[in-house]
Amino acid sequence: MAKTRTSFLCRDCGGVHPKWIGRCPDCGAWDTLEAYREPEEAATIGTVAGVALRSMGASSADGTGPGTISRAVPLTEVEQLEVPRVPSGLGELDRVLGGGFVAGSAVLLGGEPGIGKSTMLLQAAASVVLGGGRVLYASSEESPQQIRLRADRLLGESIERAADLYLHADTNLVRIIEEIRRVEPTVVVLDSIQMVHRSDLDAPPGSTTQLRRCCHDLVQAAKISGAAIVIVGHVTKEGQLAGPKLLEHVVDAVLAFEGDRDHGHRVLRAAKNRFGSTQEIGLFEMTDLGLRELDEAGMAIEPGQGGTAGSVLTATMAGTRFLPVEIQALTATGFLGSAKRRATGLDTNRLAMLIAVLEKHGGQRLADQDVFAAAAGGVRVVEPAADLALALAIAGAHHGRSLEQGTVVLGEIGLTGEIRGVRHLEQRLRELARRGATQAIVPLISGGSIKIPGLQIHPVARLGAALEGLG
Repeated sequence: MAKTRTSFLCRDCGGVHPKWIGRCPDCGAWDTLEAYREPEEAATIGTVAGVALRSMGASSADGTGPGTISRAVPLTEVEQLEVPRVPSGLGELDRVLGGGFVAGSAVLLGGEPGIGKSTMLLQAAASVVLGGGRVLYASSEESPQQIRLRADRLLGESIERAADLYLHADTNLVRIIEEIRRVEPTVVVLDSIQMVHRSDLDAPPGSTTQLRRCCHDLVQAAKISGAAIVIVGHVTKEGQLAGPKLLEHVVDAVLAFEGDRDHGHRVLRAAKNRFGSTQEIGLFEMTDLGLRELDEAGMAIEPGQGGTAGSVLTATMAGTRFLPVEIQALTATGFLGSAKRRATGLDTNRLAMLIAVLEKHGGQRLADQDVFAAAAGGVRVVEPAADLALALAIAGAHHGRSLEQGTVVLGEIGLTGEIRGVRHLEQRLRELARRGATQAIVPLISGGSIKIPGLQIHPVARLGAALEGLG
């Protein structure tokens, strides 16, 4: 039996340390070190998980596959390989992945409970099967009967053609790997990693040790079998993936499924993607029949958007697409010195900065005002191009004034109150005009010479000039 030693693993960054200390030297986080017993030999040597991996074709006890480079070679001598992809059948998911699942890759998908992760993956699994692939859907939280009930609702009559969609309910990692070897799937879905365990580890499921080892073995199983593995992970109350950050480093792609459960819209983002861009997003809408894909054509400017005090329309850029977003703000009398600043779908620090600029360069008295701001519909806006829209929404809510209906606003605000340019401004304006916008307030520096039929453009250089547009 292999000797063991006790080490301490940081659950935030995955750093390993020989003794417990209050603060992790690697990432600086406090009280994140957890003890675990680590075999002094390789993680899978002599273990049942190692045996299962070797039975799939691993050439060594650590799960290294036959194609591993054993010596350094010049870049020009490395053989070029075409990376085969398996389309998921969901265009928005394929957009974020970069064209589909890559054979032998591991994808980590995170999201809040009930947001629709399992629904999306079951729909994708069925589409892969209907396209001629084979899928193993391994669930550690639901029985096959429960999954079948959900499949009946989502797939309808097409479920009869999904014979190559295999369901497996288990929490034991070894048995899951054995099923991967037996079924030989094109895609594997594991829902979720927090409930899976290795019986040879003296730690409960979901612990740092179990997550670290199980994820490592699953990644090795993907490389050996050639199947693309999608691992579902839980998130913390802060919205971060639960478990050590090491999980995100081990996998090939990290996807986040976001949205407000009180709204139907869902957004899929890539925080990491070795085989595609991290700038693209996928848009979905949750319905009674599952997730429905959204495209730009389905996000036209509605008559009720904008045109009211505290509501301003803008456009955010996500990858190669431009999305119309309604920025809303509300002000209420608070207490001087302890006024609240709250944001949903927006950067709270940027909100505080814009309030300060409004007071200094816009003549707004907001020191005793509670300010609440949100990007409507559960969308998250992170680029500064929405600064001017947010500032006008706050000022409009404070004074009860609004822009004319059909007006869109784009522009970054500097600390001195100047309106800075926005990248791809003309493309954004053309897209907004196509969707129903009739007027636009834009930065003078980049929008002064733009002419678009049907769109009246008002270029401004300073925040004060933009505030004059409020009726």
